[in-house]
This record gives sequence, structure tokens and C-alpha cells, in this order.
Amino acid sequence: MKTRRTPRWPVAAAALAGAVPRSRLHPAVVAWAQSRPAREGWAVALSGGADSVALLLLLWAHWPARRERLVALHFDHRLRGRASAADARFCGRLCAGLGVNFVPGRWDARRKDPGAAGARAARFDFFARRMGPRRLRVLWLGHQQDDVAESLLMRLARGSGAGGLSAPRPVHAFPSGRSGVQPSYHVRPLLTLRKAELAAALRSAGGAWREDASNVQDVHFRNRVRRRVLPAWARAAGRDAVAGAARSRELLEEDDEALEAWADELGAISAERALDLRALAARPRALVRRVLHRWLRAQSIPSRLSRQGFEALLGAVIAAAPTRHSLGNHGFAAIRRGKLVFESSRKPRTAH
Repeated sequence: MKTRRTPRWPVAAAALAGAVPRSRLHPAVVAWAQSRPAREGWAVALSGGADSVALLLLLWAHWPARRERLVALHFDHRLRGRASAADARFCGRLCAGLGVNFVPGRWDARRKDPGAAGARAARFDFFARRMGPRRLRVLWLGHQQDDVAESLLMRLARGSGAGGLSAPRPVHAFPSGRSGVQPSYHVRPLLTLRKAELAAALRSAGGAWREDASNVQDVHFRNRVRRRVLPAWARAAGRDAVAGAARSRELLEEDDEALEAWADELGAISAERALDLRALAARPRALVRRVLHRWLRAQSIPSRLSRQGFEALLGAVIAAAPTRHSLGNHGFAAIRRGKLVFESSRKPRTAH
């Protein structure tokens, strides 16, 4: 939606907050936000689209005590020429109207076609680099219910399990991995709302946003799912399939958290990163799969296991039979004396 007038952004924010009260936001996010330290800064991913604009306005209106510590991050991929530059100028004017700190960034070199994954990786790398020096650990994202349905269909095509199918989550913690450093968070309060509902509320509130023309092209997988698959799926269902997908995501997240908690209780991986197979005896296959994934991550090596290779190793772990499986150039997964251990393929240095 393009407009020649300049919106009165504080007025638009107040009107939007009236149409979308806190009670309409995801309850897990509202509860989480209320528990955060008063002086904590929040970063907002601001593309200029309807979802991210609505997100920034709602945060500004519903959490007024946070306004001075809001930071809007905008990344220009430089893939749409003048339109991309206009997006950045729009976001800058929006932040100036609200008195929010605006931090723009862009790719230094033009990319002809980096693909959706490459563009996303560059964007989140920018977010991480800009948040780190400012000691910001919270990034708010404008994903909504349509994004949930699209992600679910895309991940089903890849054969994802509960962890993948339960994304995007309302509150996603990323442990730092360094002692004494707190985790960072991605927060999505709009997962209870439809995209069309947000756009209509923003328009009625007197707001404006930028449309990305590439969203109507079928170049990327997500665009094809959004434009072709999702409407056909909803028609075939004869019901609100998007709301159903959102409900399934919530249930899958509960299942995923239950498996994670059960894996924690087992304590099967030792400080020496060995996996005690006796702790997994007679356990459900889904739980053993979860623990094996943890063991592979604990080895701190770039495992090259294919899906078939992982399934073969999983079968060996369940059988607890002595075996040795290649993990690529780095070494082997070996089962000895009831334990799964990592054996390096590097020859030890001999003393001279």
C-alpha cells in the first residue's frame, strides 16, 4: 500500500492498539514480556511491510515504558533497486515519527539472485551484528498465522519432525553457549492474527506500509506456497485451514517441549560426551532419536550424515550392538561397552 500523505504515526499506533488489544496478541508472548527486566532493550525487525509496521506500532502503544529502548532494524538487500531504497526511507520516517531509534543496513555488494535462504541469512546476520554491540538480546518479529501455515507446508515437504513443524514459535530462546551469558530471544506476538486482519486494522488506523513487488512472483518456494498452494488447500478443506495449522503448531510445540524435558531427565550424555545406551533401553524411538541428535551436536564437528546414515546409526543405537559408523572426514561414531563414543580419524602425533 503506497500513499502520498504522511501518517500521524502516534495517532495510528493508538488506533491500531484499540483494534488489536494486548488480549489479541499471543498469550505466551504477553506473559513473557511482562516478566522481562524494566531496562531491557528490544529490537524490532522492520521491513516496511504491513506485518512489521503493525508490530512496531503495537509495541510502541502497548508497552509505552519501553519506547526509549526500542530499536528498529532495517536491512536493505538491494535486490529491487529504487524500491528497496524507498523502503528504507519509509522505515526511517516511520521511526522518526514515533521517536524510535532507527538502525539501517544493507548489502555492500549487489547480489543478482541470492535465493530466499541467502537473503534470510544475510538479514539475520545483520540483526545479530547490530544487536551485539548494543547488548540487545530480544528481537521482535512480525510473523503471523499465514506465515505459520506456509512454514508448516514447506517443512512437511522436507520431512521435518515436531521441532521443525512447531516453528515459528512465539518465544524462541537461543542459548549463548558461553558461561555467564544469558540467552537471546526471538519473539512473535502476532501468531494469533491473520495477515489480512492486520492489514485491514492498520489501514483503518490511518497507517501505511510498503508492498514488496517480489511477493507476487513465483520465484521462491514460499511465494508459490502462499499464492498457489495455501488458497487451494483452504478451499479443499472447506474450513479455516490457516487457523487449523496454527492450532497444530501449538500442539506440536507442546509435544516437542515434552520430548526435550524427557531427554533432559535421562541425562544420558556424560561430561566426556559419551552416550550411555543403557539409559535409552526400551525408550520410545522418538526419544532415542532426540537424544542421538543431541549427542551429534555435542561432538562439535560438522557431521556429514545423510538422512539414511542417521537412520542407520539410530538403528544401531537402539540395538546397542557394537558397531562403527562414519561421520565424514572427522571420525566415527562407535558403540563399545554399551556406550556411543566419538573416535577421531586423525592420527595421534608421535613424540620425537
